[in-house]
Amino acid sequence: MTYWLQQLLNGIALGFVYALIALGYTMVYGIVRLINFAHGDVFMVGAFVSLFVLRAIGSLTVTGAPWADGLILFLITVVASMVVCAALNVVIERLAYKPLRNAPRIAALITAIGVSLSIEFFTSLRFLFGPDFVRYPTPLPSTSWTIAGLQVSAIQVLIAGVAIVLLLGLNYVVRYTKMGKAMRATAFDRDTARLMGIDVDLTISFTFGLGAALAGAAGVLYATSYPQLYTFMGIVPGLKAFTAAVMGGIGSIPGAFVGALIMGVAEVAAKATYSTMADGVAFLILIVVLLVKPSGIFGEAAVEKV
Repeated sequence: MTYWLQQLLNGIALGFVYALIALGYTMVYGIVRLINFAHGDVFMVGAFVSLFVLRAIGSLTVTGAPWADGLILFLITVVASMVVCAALNVVIERLAYKPLRNAPRIAALITAIGVSLSIEFFTSLRFLFGPDFVRYPTPLPSTSWTIAGLQVSAIQVLIAGVAIVLLLGLNYVVRYTKMGKAMRATAFDRDTARLMGIDVDLTISFTFGLGAALAGAAGVLYATSYPQLYTFMGIVPGLKAFTAAVMGGIGSIPGAFVGALIMGVAEVAAKATYSTMADGVAFLILIVVLLVKPSGIFGEAAVEKV
């Protein structure tokens, strides 16, 4: 029993990372009905940005205490990755997606795939991130505690803490700020929102930037847990996060969170049972959920506009 409780804990920690990525998918889809396949690559860029920041200021000493200095470095890398990824995604939206906003959806979908491949292969050039695997120098000391027979690492606690703070912050922005109201209005009816004086273009760009900021933070958390980076590392986590968003109900923020936790726990449990089953079991759960409820766990059936 202790073994499986340990795997549950590990799965929840992974699920928090997937949740931060999945929220970007679901927010963008909720507003512009676009699956931004480049989102997983933005996650990868966030991980590499944190690597470069650590290389630049990794020797920074503020308090002299290893844990305190490591935590400060970690938070600096999170903020830097969030800012860079948000700016990158806004540029992508303005250059690649905005001109196709009124085009057939297949055009935007193919463009999203093209943007994803372009980021992956361009960043693999040696003068950028390079094609090789790179070790990530985690700034935090390796510390863990035993609680009721379970090994709880400091990194897992930090992942949960950062993810929860960001999720609560997102909830506040969406529900209680003027821009959040504009996002909800644009998602409900873009044309009516524009007639009511809402800057729809700015709102869409903000949504892309906000989702990318969360993905950038997820990149740092993922790199801290799995300290090996390469330019194609965003493909599988991005696909799983997208699957989590669909499972929870694409366009639903709570659904993306719940779906991500299910994906994380299912993946870790499958790996603990038989490692090659991990991806298959996770996607099998998606199929079962969609067979029972095609709109997803929290999704609502809607008539597709043409």
